[in-house]
Amino acid sequence: MAELPSGLLEACVVVGASSDKLRDIYQLHHQSKLNDLPVLEADLLQVHAPPFVSKETNSSHVIGPAFSRVQRRKSFIKKKRRDRAETLSNGETANRVEAASATEDISVPKDMDLIALPQLCFPGGLQLASEQREDHYHFLVFTDLFGNRTHGVVVQYYRAVQSCLEGVHNGHRWNSSKSRLYTPFAICVISKFPYYNALRDCLSCLLVQLRLVRQADFEETVKEFSAKLSLVPLPPPGQLHVSFSLRPLQVVLPSREDQDRPVIDIDLHLPFLCFTHTTLLQVLSCLLQEQRLVFFSADWARLTLVAESLLLYLQPLSWQQPYVPVLARGMLDFLMAPTAFLMGCHISHIEEVAAETEDLILVNIDEGIIETSWSETGDLPAIPLAAADSFMSGAECLQLHYDLEMCHLGAGTDANEVRCQRREWQRRLNTQIQNISLELVVNIFRGVQDFLNHEHRVFNSQEFLRTREPADQPFYKKVLETHIFHSFLRDRLNRKLDAFSRMELNTRNYTYSRNRAMTESPRRPPMSKLSRSGYSSYTSPENRLSRRLGASLPNLEQPATDSMAAVNFSRPASLRKITPDAGLKFPQKAVKVFRLPDFPPPLAYHHVQIYYSDMVISLGKAINDTPPDDSALLARYHYLRGLVNTVSNKRLDALEDFQSLYKTDSEIFPSQMVKSLVDSLTEAQRSQADRRPELKRLISRVKRDQEWERSQHGNEHEEGGIKRFQLPKKYMQLEEFVKCVQESGIVKDQGTIQRLFDALTVGLQKQVSPDLFRVFYTIWKETEAEAQEVCLPASVLEHIEPSECVFKLSSSVKTSRGVGKIAMTQRRLFLLTDGRPGYVEVAQYRDLKEVKVTSAPFLLLRIPSLKLRVQGKKEAFEANLKMETELWNLMVKEMWAGRNMADQHKDPQYMQQALTNALLMDAVVGSLQSNKAIYSASKLAHFDRIKMEVPMMVPKTTAETLKHKINPSLELATPQAVDVLLYTPGQLWVSVSAGKVMVFDASSWSLTHTCQVGNAKLNCMLGVDNDQVWMGSEDSVIYIISMVAMVCNRQLTEHRVEVTGLSLGTDKHNQKVAYSCSAEGTVMVWDVSTLQVKKHFRLTCDRLQSVYSCNGTLWCCSRDSIMEVWKNGSMKHRLSLPEQQKGSITIFSSILLLPEWEELWSVCIDSGELCIWQLKDTNKPFHRVMLQDCTGCYCMIKVKNQVWVSGVGRSSTKGKIYIIDIEHHLVLKELHGHNDKVMALCSAEDRYVLSGAAKNDGKIAIWKVE
Repeated sequence: MAELPSGLLEACVVVGASSDKLRDIYQLHHQSKLNDLPVLEADLLQVHAPPFVSKETNSSHVIGPAFSRVQRRKSFIKKKRRDRAETLSNGETANRVEAASATEDISVPKDMDLIALPQLCFPGGLQLASEQREDHYHFLVFTDLFGNRTHGVVVQYYRAVQSCLEGVHNGHRWNSSKSRLYTPFAICVISKFPYYNALRDCLSCLLVQLRLVRQADFEETVKEFSAKLSLVPLPPPGQLHVSFSLRPLQVVLPSREDQDRPVIDIDLHLPFLCFTHTTLLQVLSCLLQEQRLVFFSADWARLTLVAESLLLYLQPLSWQQPYVPVLARGMLDFLMAPTAFLMGCHISHIEEVAAETEDLILVNIDEGIIETSWSETGDLPAIPLAAADSFMSGAECLQLHYDLEMCHLGAGTDANEVRCQRREWQRRLNTQIQNISLELVVNIFRGVQDFLNHEHRVFNSQEFLRTREPADQPFYKKVLETHIFHSFLRDRLNRKLDAFSRMELNTRNYTYSRNRAMTESPRRPPMSKLSRSGYSSYTSPENRLSRRLGASLPNLEQPATDSMAAVNFSRPASLRKITPDAGLKFPQKAVKVFRLPDFPPPLAYHHVQIYYSDMVISLGKAINDTPPDDSALLARYHYLRGLVNTVSNKRLDALEDFQSLYKTDSEIFPSQMVKSLVDSLTEAQRSQADRRPELKRLISRVKRDQEWERSQHGNEHEEGGIKRFQLPKKYMQLEEFVKCVQESGIVKDQGTIQRLFDALTVGLQKQVSPDLFRVFYTIWKETEAEAQEVCLPASVLEHIEPSECVFKLSSSVKTSRGVGKIAMTQRRLFLLTDGRPGYVEVAQYRDLKEVKVTSAPFLLLRIPSLKLRVQGKKEAFEANLKMETELWNLMVKEMWAGRNMADQHKDPQYMQQALTNALLMDAVVGSLQSNKAIYSASKLAHFDRIKMEVPMMVPKTTAETLKHKINPSLELATPQAVDVLLYTPGQLWVSVSAGKVMVFDASSWSLTHTCQVGNAKLNCMLGVDNDQVWMGSEDSVIYIISMVAMVCNRQLTEHRVEVTGLSLGTDKHNQKVAYSCSAEGTVMVWDVSTLQVKKHFRLTCDRLQSVYSCNGTLWCCSRDSIMEVWKNGSMKHRLSLPEQQKGSITIFSSILLLPEWEELWSVCIDSGELCIWQLKDTNKPFHRVMLQDCTGCYCMIKVKNQVWVSGVGRSSTKGKIYIIDIEHHLVLKELHGHNDKVMALCSAEDRYVLSGAAKNDGKIAIWKVE
């Protein structure tokens, strides 16, 4: 049977004293034999769980029309003993006569454990009363062995014992002249979701009914109430709430904000009313450190509500330890558990708990204080200062008092309207509290992702700790070892895009993001970030400059023309100040409320089915009344209607509703429910589904997804595992060495790591010992820390670029320009003079003419020195570097060669790599300490060797046209092919590897967003309007990304095989339409506004690759032919090359339509010839252009009066770009900018052309258009 969706109600349980016990107690009370009213043992009296009505079907499935699981039942046997004699009023004890055991059988859901429920419903005991007492609510949380939580709302209310015993005493009438006796009953509604306020409202409505019914109708009334709740569908994530009427109240179920957030149906500001901001932060700190916490209050309800609110403040971190917010008085031994936990007790037990248990954090909610149960005074580490300051600043701006804010309003005469006002106020306040608490979590854990290695699933915790402020490190040391942080870290490694990720990205410093995107070093986090975080655990060497001299350590590499001012960060990352009230400024999202029809008689199957039919009609009307552009709201209505159709056994209609989610919001697509529905289809239903194309596609996709999940099943353990980086303990061959270096975060590039391996194993067996690696790693980190400690005076800073950083300082040496220390930045060498520090320019790397080792006379000795000749300077610079001379010679030559390559190729990554090589040389020499150290380090002189072995000159035409390069594979160990490029105003969209899409800011070419679009390669992209980018994938889906929200939550699934082409056009009514084609020859025409297929047809060809609209017809390019097709799908012309007609195999790769010239251009993947056809006469090409030294072409674009064609060289596999004049059909330029074939081209407003290369290059070149 299909898995039914989880509904509001899991079960409704009635707990109280049995009628036998009440009768005995009442008899004693009637006879005045009771001095004190006893505390009785609570029993389960009733259990109501779905399904409440059912109907046998021909398929032998029992269909329970309720929004909950069909519960399997088990028997719950209660044994009852009656003590006939009790303590008498005069204190004497009578003889006890034990009655025979009686049993009562109650049916309960099989997977629900209700043994402890009676105690929890009466945590203070079941106490009889001599007068009526007011109703009392409290809240429960149950956790199973797998950590899944279930929630309960309990109401205790009192009934007169006389009324409870009606009809059970053989007509005997009780003497009403005696004082009345009252007994409490507890009704507990259990739900999988924490709808505390809503379920409290439901129970309030139930009590109104129960006070009017006789005891004989009590059970039936509760059962009807339970059956009604089982008919309530839960709203999907998003901005659609569900409401229903339980007279006299209108009850609202709020939805989750998104898929990753929990339901919030409590007043989140309660902890702010209970605690000062400082105390509140102390409690949160204890939770993050997974201490053993016990909450105390005189109000049982307050325990759960405060605990739940505090855990919600920590989202997306999730409490992983035992959690029992309400402990009955018989459960206090739970507090002896040795593990961390969060539990709640009555305030009356606080002294007992404090005296008998150790190492507890005691939180008195009523008094708003926190204390410990141990005698020694030891302060727990506090939350980092800057994060705490920001939180308190935001908290001070909260308006926590409803009456104060609403005092300008008149008295409400409609109870539901007043409740609605209060609910809206609470929703706004909850949102503000969520935002400032999320900011707190983001500020605490900002930068964690910079210390993750996703490929090997490693977190470098030691390096993360070193970037924290010393005062904050004790806090982080504890938190990093907790389960709550481990779960959070696993989500970061799985690249989960949740609320934390979005806020962390949105609040990240712009300069940092820009620099990180363009030039992030694969060996360590960016210098701008490290400069503001510092390395406090490092003890600097003697030659370190004083911190008192000032600070400036901006990012590593910027273009020489970049004059953007640097931001000086002097505080560590854990101390950065955040805008205090930013959490209050998030825009409120408008919500809609869908009102369910009035409940039918809930125990009659026929009436329930009519109720569902009415709900489907209401939802259909809501769908029709919603404008097509409000796709998010449409998705929620379709989702709800799919749920209703599921529980009413209309499986095909349910699948059709869920299929609609692909086009409206695929984020809420219920995969498991749809799979269950598909698996439960009968043969007749499957046959009907096959006749409905959209359902046939959905079923096919479900099966394909199941196969993919099975193929990925072996990776589940790997996805959950997290390693902490540890130094190796055994000898490493090359493969283990590569993995270890990548995990350490030193460098990711495999080529560099292999050269490092060669350097460390010169003259040895090809393996690296653990001792050698430990020494190397220590020196690397010390040098890195030393760079963070370098502080330059203002008189020096004014001579260098804001983004420069000193990476290496020599010892104090004598030079031809005075005595001082030679400083190496990523752009230049300069002398930092001794005494009062001063600046003496030595050379920028691009200006060097010669670098060599020489010797200088000193008394009778010759001292090794480094000699530099600089363009424009007559005198050479010479420094007596003594033992450091050979190392500095290697490093400066490498930086010089890297600078030259970066300038010629317009690629800043060459300079980045050269710096990495130079610093690795330094660490190798420091770790080897032998006469072979310099020779070993020379193995890392990669660019200097290239300079010596092969000419580095870039052709003049290429150098003049090439402006910049981007490396999308910067953070990866190996380059990835650039599959597709698309320019939209202000943004560059790049598709690499399996569905990964990167978005770059076109003003700075810096990375702004990354998203995953499916799991297959993307073949094409198209900007459809101001907010949509369509992406055709090998998995046959067209994914739609919103440019504003940067989310991919809509999909077009009509194609059956991979989508190969997308284009725009207009229909006969001049309305915008989109065209898509797939490899087997299908062409589809889409209504852009409704995302519906207006027309489709299929062409006979070998792999259809693209489709374009021109002058009323469609032009389609396949591997074997070019087709002109009427828009109804009929063939007009089929073009082929003469050599193809003669049997030659020539494969078309791309076509380009030039309507203003009435020309069609085509290129082939296996030919270096460009063919030009006239649109009026397409029998054969009227002109051919031979592309010099070209074996094949891949794509073309038109820019101004030029056509740019990508190809691959005949003499080498390097990519080429040919620029051809449209009018004269002449090759104007031949550009050489890639080391592999060029696979993608796009134009940026006809000012620049961007080209992307295959995986051996993996870079994007930016070319100037003339």
